[in-house]
Amino acid sequence: MGSSTDWGLAISVFVAAIVEMVEALTIVLAMGMTRSWKSTLVGIGAALVALTGFTTVTGYALATWLPRSSLQLVIGILLLVFGLQWLRKAILRSSGRKALHDEALIYEKQAKAAAAAGNETRFGLDWFSFVISFKGVFLEGVEVVFIVITFGLNAHNMPVAILGAVAAVVVVLLAAVVVHAPLTKVPENTLKFGVGLLLATFGTFWAVEGLGSLTPDRTSLEWIGSDFVLLPILAGWLLLSVVLVRVLRVPVAAPKASTALVDARGEV
Repeated sequence: MGSSTDWGLAISVFVAAIVEMVEALTIVLAMGMTRSWKSTLVGIGAALVALTGFTTVTGYALATWLPRSSLQLVIGILLLVFGLQWLRKAILRSSGRKALHDEALIYEKQAKAAAAAGNETRFGLDWFSFVISFKGVFLEGVEVVFIVITFGLNAHNMPVAILGAVAAVVVVLLAAVVVHAPLTKVPENTLKFGVGLLLATFGTFWAVEGLGSLTPDRTSLEWIGSDFVLLPILAGWLLLSVVLVRVLRVPVAAPKASTALVDARGEV
């Protein structure tokens, strides 16, 4: 791995995977520290097995059944759907219309729910811990797998995409071992804004190229400037996002007149 394209692919997957892994870690920690580490770890293992099967089937189907232009169209549309969802939430959070993502608060809620849940046991496992851990890891992992497959297939470099995701998992696990708590210091809201921009940018790029699948010869369309057009596309999404944040920004409430007067006089 040495070209700028390889590094761009690895960094994009790494950042996206970091965000998802931090969210999964919060759920796992809440279950393990509140209920049962044994059942939580079994849930994680079952989720990883399911993710392996999902990755194999999905990757094989996309790589085998679809011609290049159709593959680009499908992947481009999927990336746009995911990217615009991330971007919408990021814009709403930045404008003050949606609460910021708070891992500490999420951990507290998960821990309270775990403490209040019943003690149902199945197959020798604490069923609540197993199910919640399985769902958390699998659902967050599906998004990582999706990003790895789409980016890897389109870049014809699955090893680099997988390497970026594995690096993210290792970093999050090491940080969790050191901190022993949810990773609240990770700037998730900023990362999600950035990942949303990247997904929307690559989604636009590949979706337009994939429109060639609808032409008689079914060959991919070519952008003027080839890969360099990614920069203006990214700038366009960034500009649109900034404008929307400004338009939607919730005005800061003015201090009450009485309070302002008291403060101005220096009185309590």
